[in-house]
Amino acid sequence: MHTAITIDALKVLDAIDRKGSFAGAANELFRVPSAISYTVQKLEEDLNVAVFDRSGHRASLTPAGRYLLQEGRALLEAAENLAHTTKQVAQGWETRLRIGFNSLLPADCLFPAVEAFYELGVPVEVQIKEEVFAGSWDALQDRRVDLVVGADQSSKPAGNFTTHPLGEIGFEFAVAADHPLASADEPLTEEDISQYPAAVAADTSRSLPPGHAGIFRRQRTLTVANIDQKIAIQESGLGVGWLPLPRIRGQLARGTLVTKQVHEPRAPITLHMARHADDQGKALMWFWHRLSSDPTIGQWLSNTP
Repeated sequence: MHTAITIDALKVLDAIDRKGSFAGAANELFRVPSAISYTVQKLEEDLNVAVFDRSGHRASLTPAGRYLLQEGRALLEAAENLAHTTKQVAQGWETRLRIGFNSLLPADCLFPAVEAFYELGVPVEVQIKEEVFAGSWDALQDRRVDLVVGADQSSKPAGNFTTHPLGEIGFEFAVAADHPLASADEPLTEEDISQYPAAVAADTSRSLPPGHAGIFRRQRTLTVANIDQKIAIQESGLGVGWLPLPRIRGQLARGTLVTKQVHEPRAPITLHMARHADDQGKALMWFWHRLSSDPTIGQWLSNTP
């Protein structure tokens, strides 16, 4: 389908506006002035719109011409970006990399790697998405993310995935310092715990079976979106439950949360990085190798300075 508005015509309008004259535009674009005039004239004829007002001493953009140029500059930028990203893809770089991380981990565990990646100067858009429980594997399986950090093996679906262990994370049953269970005899039993609402981080999985841990059938639940909110709920005394120990070291040190021995302790789990085995994009593999050797997450898990 023929369109009157071409990238070339927009480049001509942009040059005229920036240089202040047809002659200036011709000089910048390495064309003769008559070629510039012809391009503008043809654009006006095809659109049946006056782009320049020629009634004065110097041609100036009409309101319609000004609008065309303003919107056209967005198209020029998009065309330039498209050309650049096409070359980028041809060289093996993705235009976008989506990293999912398990809510058990803090997002800032990824920041040193992202900062180092930016120093490469490769214009890959990086997106970081939080997932809860089986949502980490679900997002990878459905390709909502390209790489997942902090996936546990218990909810791993069937598929051709490559994984790399990051370390173990332990859990503690924690309650607010002024919660009734804080002074209860240990170890706590199911009867003790089920009297109070369980703080629950909602699983973000869309298709895999949702996960949950440490909730009794008779127990009420107070559901929130992620581990940060679950910690806040328990710190406020509105709920009780298991929390990842590295995430609550500060609260335990301040005394706003206390840990309690439970009749059935919760075992630690090993967190992994995971990706589709066939995916080999340069940005993906850069992050894969960087995070595999980056001590940041392991140090956080073990509380090593």
